[in-house]
Amino acid sequence: MSKSVYLCLGLSLVLLSAGCRPKTPEAREAPAPEVGVVTITSESLPIITELPGRLNAVRSAEVRARATGILLKRTFEEGADVKEGQVLFQIDPAPLQASYDSAQASLSKAKAVLEQAEGKAKRFKSLLDIRAVSQQDYDDIMSLTLQSKADLELAKAALETARLNLGYATVTAPITGRIGTAKVTEGALVSQTAGTELAVIQQLDPIYFDFTQSSTEVLRLKQAFEGGKLKSVAPGQAKVTLLLEDGTTYPLPGKLLFSGISVEATTGMITLRAEFPNPDDLLLPGMFARGQLEQAVDSKAIKAPQRGVTLGPSGTATAMVVTQDNKVESRPIRISSAIGDQWVVSSGLQAGDKIIVEGLQKVKPGMTVHPVSFTP
Repeated sequence: MSKSVYLCLGLSLVLLSAGCRPKTPEAREAPAPEVGVVTITSESLPIITELPGRLNAVRSAEVRARATGILLKRTFEEGADVKEGQVLFQIDPAPLQASYDSAQASLSKAKAVLEQAEGKAKRFKSLLDIRAVSQQDYDDIMSLTLQSKADLELAKAALETARLNLGYATVTAPITGRIGTAKVTEGALVSQTAGTELAVIQQLDPIYFDFTQSSTEVLRLKQAFEGGKLKSVAPGQAKVTLLLEDGTTYPLPGKLLFSGISVEATTGMITLRAEFPNPDDLLLPGMFARGQLEQAVDSKAIKAPQRGVTLGPSGTATAMVVTQDNKVESRPIRISSAIGDQWVVSSGLQAGDKIIVEGLQKVKPGMTVHPVSFTP
């Protein structure tokens, strides 16, 4: 190999080694990564508490026998809607009709006895004036007249009692609502004394939702009101949303009727009641549900996008915040509830903070980033 070839190889190695030398710190510095951020703002939000409870009928009436006798027939369809005053059962009226007739006869007899006594008293009055009868005889006939009047009143009362008992043989609905199954069948002996239960009627529209809330939570809300952190919902405007057992939301909103004035000693809970319209009878007494109660309004609530919050295995939550000098800061936060794709943040963030929602995988605390407004 010639000398010139060796010279060329040596020159190439020198040039190659020069190209592989490390660059200066200024030359090695990479541009700041671009991240999408959302600027936190405060807004007015209702404070919603989710509480369990059960549905109850507004009115529930047990239809019971008020007359003793054999049940002749049932005149309603089980599970149907009935109107107040509608005939439901017919009890054999024959013995009651006989009692009524007897009472009516006793009344007629009492009227006759009274008329006889009054006529006799008038005659004795005229005879007393001419001293044809003694004063004692006159007093006796007047006493008999008063007794006959009392007997007449007793006969009237007995007739009215017999009339009522005869009317009780026809059993009618005391309220309007949905009637359940018949508790007795035709041919059964029902008793006024025992108050035999015949059926149950429940009014379903509207319907009550009874639920409980801990006294601790009520106290916390009261303190927040007094401290000015929350505003109370105006009376009569507290809305209640119902979540059914299958997870669906009942389409019609309810209203809070009252909050209990005492705390249950064994559970430490306060009873609340809401009323819901139920035109289609979708809600039934005894059903379990969860009510979302709007109890207060936070005029400076903070919400953060869920995609910008990281939840740890122990339930802790953190957000990556871009500071004013474009540095990344890991901020622990506390979340209270969720609204759509947003977390409601109770502490850790404030209005004006910029949290990273895009590019989280490229950053770590202390890095310098280039924040741009995130557009979904």
